[in-house]
Amino acid sequence: MQRLSRSIVACAVGCLAGGMLRGQDADTANGIRHRLLVAGSGTKFVAIVDEEGKVEWQYPVTGPANDAWLLPNGNVLFSDRNSATEVTREKQIAWQYKAADEPKGQEIHAVQPLPDGNRLVAQNGHPARIMEIAPDGKVVKEIRIETSIKNPHAHFRQVRKTLDGTYIGGLVGEPEVKEYDGDGKVIRTFAVPRHGFGAVRLPDGNTLIPCGDGHALIEFDKDGNEVWRLDEDDIPGNPLRFVAGVQRLPNGNTVIANWLGHGGHTGKQAQLLEVTRDKKLVWQLWDPRTFGNLSSVHVLDADGDPCKGEVLR
Repeated sequence: MQRLSRSIVACAVGCLAGGMLRGQDADTANGIRHRLLVAGSGTKFVAIVDEEGKVEWQYPVTGPANDAWLLPNGNVLFSDRNSATEVTREKQIAWQYKAADEPKGQEIHAVQPLPDGNRLVAQNGHPARIMEIAPDGKVVKEIRIETSIKNPHAHFRQVRKTLDGTYIGGLVGEPEVKEYDGDGKVIRTFAVPRHGFGAVRLPDGNTLIPCGDGHALIEFDKDGNEVWRLDEDDIPGNPLRFVAGVQRLPNGNTVIANWLGHGGHTGKQAQLLEVTRDKKLVWQLWDPRTFGNLSSVHVLDADGDPCKGEVLR
């Protein structure tokens, strides 16, 4: 692993070496380190990564894994295009929901652990569906989302249920993210560039939305007003490409999965970025040989129970 300043030169050297890069904050003598759970579209496994950047555990996936969580019991919950799966650290399947074979083309890119022990799963298709599924596999709640977007791959990525009981998600084929009530009625719409990869409801009621190929990360207040925005060229040396999964940390920083699979950017810059509120880069992960392109990140050294909505991702 290499340690570095924020210089672009050091970043370029690290890329050629194919190694891990971690930014060093000016106020932190030892630099910032994170233990992580990562997954992605173009990555062949879900992995737990230690603070030195080494893979300490991995589980193979067969398709895009755009959502992954480390649960309090040590199990890993993730989506894998055609399924949502929970596996033990011994790599045994503890729970699984599979998309039906018919109609063809159904996809799963979102899964979330819920406080009552159920799992939220969003399934693309006609109709697209947001479901809550019990540990025994029974669908206990279903919201059907009708859309004119024919290709199911252009439907949902990450979808979240809020602590208020609403659901937030955007269709990749639409330039907006919608919030639905418990009956599936649209109660709020956030206009975004290109589309929303997901949405994170923050404790103050604000909503953080990564905008995929819109090359932006935007925070909206309760009234839908934009209050903070990170644009494509705000981080020198690290343009925002496809802005995928994000996590807001307790210190106010945001960790971003900067997915590089569109436009020939794979391997040319960092896959994960940590950015301060004033848009300073303080940490990054750059290891294309090991991880490919990442679209989901769960920072494990941030306090909070993901089953209780305390992990803001």
